[in-house]
Amino acid sequence: MAKIIGLDHVQVAIPVGAEDAAREFYGNVLGMQELQKPANLAVRGGCWFASGNQQIHIGGESNFLPARKAHPALLVDDLAGYLAQLKQHGLDGGFDEPVPGALRATIFDPFGNRIELVQRLAR
Repeated sequence: MAKIIGLDHVQVAIPVGAEDAAREFYGNVLGMQELQKPANLAVRGGCWFASGNQQIHIGGESNFLPARKAHPALLVDDLAGYLAQLKQHGLDGGFDEPVPGALRATIFDPFGNRIELVQRLAR
């Protein structure tokens, strides 16, 4: 039987025309690599980013409203260290309640979208 084998990407909405701010945040602040969008999709605007095999696709949306609950969760290798790096960019993130086997924190992109940061703990 065919089955789901992984997650290809997560789409995050931004206001139409805000790609430069998205590039600054997702590329320069979070440190993700921008990917070149296929030409047939690039005409729609937006931008794509990757870290390892994981991708976030950023797309402009008219009547944009930030996602305050729904969110991508990004794995980090050192949550406290990563939060300290983000603070150097003026971004304050706060630790959330831990879950079994993981530490968590929440940040918000410049558009108000929630992003969770997760550090898996050794078992």
